[in-house]
Order: sequence, then C-alpha cells, then structure tokens
Amino acid sequence: MRLFKACSSWSQPWQKSSTRARTLIIAAGLSVSAVVPVYGGITSRNSPSSSKPELITQNKPAELTLVSYAVTKEAYSKIIPQFVKKWKQERKQDVTFRESYGGSGSQTRAVIDGLEADVVALALGSDVNQIQKAGLISPGWEKEVPNNGIVTKSVVALVTRKGNPKQIRDWNDLVKPGVSVITANPKTSGGARWNFLGLWGAITQSGGDDAKALDYVTKVYRNAAVLPKDAREASDTFYKRNQGDVLLNYENEEILAKQKGESDHPVVIPQVNISIDNPVAVVDKIVDKRGTRQVAEAFVKFLYTPEAQREFAKVGFRPVDNTVAGETQKQFPKIGKLYTVANFGGWDAVQKKFFADGAIFDKIQGGRR
Repeated sequence: MRLFKACSSWSQPWQKSSTRARTLIIAAGLSVSAVVPVYGGITSRNSPSSSKPELITQNKPAELTLVSYAVTKEAYSKIIPQFVKKWKQERKQDVTFRESYGGSGSQTRAVIDGLEADVVALALGSDVNQIQKAGLISPGWEKEVPNNGIVTKSVVALVTRKGNPKQIRDWNDLVKPGVSVITANPKTSGGARWNFLGLWGAITQSGGDDAKALDYVTKVYRNAAVLPKDAREASDTFYKRNQGDVLLNYENEEILAKQKGESDHPVVIPQVNISIDNPVAVVDKIVDKRGTRQVAEAFVKFLYTPEAQREFAKVGFRPVDNTVAGETQKQFPKIGKLYTVANFGGWDAVQKKFFADGAIFDKIQGGRR
C-alpha cells in the first residue's frame, strides 16, 4: 500500500470552481443528489451532528469527492454516514463528502475533463483504465486496494414479459424465431459490453469456439431490432415503450427495481454467466493535490468491510466479502459456471478484439443489415 500522507483541507474554495463543475456536470449528463448544503451542484454530505459540537483543533475537516455510476447511489447513502462516524471516532476528524452520480461512461469523461474526484467507483475496469491513461491514476491501481480493485459484483439477467410468453429459459432461447431482444449498443454503452461478453461466453465457456460464438451472437443481434445508446434507454424501451420480449440487464438493477415497486417482470439468471465486476480506485493526482490521500484510501478500504458490503447487498449487488456472501446466499441464485473478463484476456484485449473499429462487433453489425 502507498504510504499515507497527512490530510489537509482543500486549498481552493469550492466557489471558485463551481462554474467549471456545473459545466462538467451538465455536459456529462450527471445526476446529483439533493441534500443540503450543496456546492456547485454536487452533493455535500456532512458528518453527523451532535448535541455538543466538538471543536477540532488538531485535525482540520477533510473533504472527499466521490464520483460513481447512478445505481450505486442508494448504497452510498447508507455507507458514507457509517464511514464518517467511524473516522470521527477513530481520528477525531470531520469528513464531508461531495457525491456525483451518472452513467459510468459519462462520469469517466467528466473526470478526465476536469471533474476533480478523490475516489471513483465505476461500472467497468476499462473506465478506470481510461482515467489512468489520462494520467490521473497511477498504473497498478488494482493492487493498491483489496480484491484487485473489485468492490461489488453482479451478473447478466434476462427480463421477460409477464408470464414469460416466449418461454425464455436460457441464452439459447434468445435466437428463437420471433423473439425480440432488447440490449444497448456495446459501442456506446458499458453495460451493453457486459451483455455482449455474457452472450459470447455463453458459447465459449460451454465448450464452443469463437466461430460458434460469432454465429450465435450474430443471430441474437439480428433479433434486436434496435440498439439503444445506453442501458437506461434500453430499459425505457422495454418497460415504458413496451417493446421487446426480453431485456438484457444487470441483476442488481432488477433487484432494486423490484424493491422500489418499479418492476414485477420475471427474471431469468442464466447458469453460465459473466461476473460483472465493478471497480473502485483512488484518483492519485487529485488526492495528492488536495492532501486527502489518507482519508480517501481509508474510505476505499472501508468499502470492503462487512458493514459496507451489507449495504451493497441490500440494493442487489453480490458482495465480495465472504462473510456477507454467506449471509446473503439465499438472496442470489447460485451460478453454475461463472467467468470473468480475465477469461477474455482483460479489458485491453476485449476492446481490441470486440469493440474497436472494424473488430468483431462491427462485423456483427454488418451481418444484421
């Protein structure tokens, strides 16, 4: 682990950069929460108040900016106050969080363009790699935190119409004549890339070769009349526009939708599935600039504790902590064969093979026409 550096408060007032921050947030299409006080459009979540406020003389208050993707918001609304309380008890220091939520790809671009995040929690390792390539995160970030940087997991879910009239039971049913599939475009959607790898791996991780996988995946995309630009638009196409017979989505999104009463559609979890691994990382250039490395690294470590992992599990994420995984095993269907992006050679290899211009997905698109 890198040596911790002493914490200090942010040297520049937030007000000076509020216009820049608002511009970045609007440009990226970010959603922000609405508790007070709010600075520059990013949520500020303060440390818990007490009846007898304690004056901090030795440790100045610290401020952290967390940039994450939208569906994590419910979990962090419970995790952050727990960390703030724990840090105050142990280090006698107040911590204020600014939180920004939006699509993982949009958040990644916003950070690269200047949205100063101390910690990023994104949907794909490739998003963190982009920030690394921009010079904001040091190489080897996966080794600086537990579990190679993966803080939560999910799998691909097949969501059907009520009563499952097309009898969707597994991956193979997606190529049946007359079955309309809804999934986003993997050229523009990170979530759709997980869906694509789920489809490809359904063949290659079950004994088939790349030729058979190409044939199968091409047939699936022929059954996809439209390819929405992102996962949110794909869900709207299925739920709000009532198009399609089956939607490819994250398991955790479907669990959360059911909790909110937004969906009562049947969900099928294929027994050969990809582990959708969601990473977290400290943004080295920013924490060193602000002097927030110590508290930022402590926060990231806290995300792996049973306390935090239980909050992730409550909103549908598969926990990475073994204790919590044991406690919640009835909540999540067991997967017969679970593979990861490492089975495809990692994100750089995946991008080159499948999603670069002229790569496999472009050829599949040509076969749809």
